[in-house]
Amino acid sequence: MTPAVESPAQEEVQTDQYVRLAGATWADYERLLRIRGERAVPRITYLEGVLELMSPSRKHGSIKSRLEHLVAAWCYERGVAFDPVGAWTLRSEATERGCEPDACFVLGERGEEALRPDLALEVVQTSGGLDKLEVYRLLGVPEVWVWRGGRLEAFALRGDRWERLAGSEALPGIDLAQLVTYLDRPTSVAVPAYRRALRGEPST
Repeated sequence: MTPAVESPAQEEVQTDQYVRLAGATWADYERLLRIRGERAVPRITYLEGVLELMSPSRKHGSIKSRLEHLVAAWCYERGVAFDPVGAWTLRSEATERGCEPDACFVLGERGEEALRPDLALEVVQTSGGLDKLEVYRLLGVPEVWVWRGGRLEAFALRGDRWERLAGSEALPGIDLAQLVTYLDRPTSVAVPAYRRALRGEPST
């Protein structure tokens, strides 16, 4: 029997695609942002002279979307004021860094006054990308959650270094291990089921 060979189109659906350019200037980064405009892809990251363009896979997008909806559901159930601000382009020419979170949130009542999100979410579905925590390190985002290999880890910025957290400081009380168990279901099923669990109601 001849083994099945995946077509490039099939492979693209399953893995994130990266293109990395070394020796890039800040002006190059800003030029690419202008060229891309309001389109969602490619995602553009800049770190100290390295430009990375990433086209997320379908799986990447699904996990990102479910995470965003589940975090919002937790905030609704716990009465936490929040504003989801999507893939907000965060950049600092002084530290030569720029990136777009998979999703991010401003917490509390600051709204449009916020200069940075309080929480950023990153999905690492394919190896080979830039270290996003290193990109975030000098961008002033206090907490980042990273989904990788079926696990969700929270990191808090302590001065100029990251500390892995046992639980979120941005959303105290949220159970990240519990949240992850809902990521393998369609969003329309996962969110209602998660909200029932948060209320202590029996599953259906």
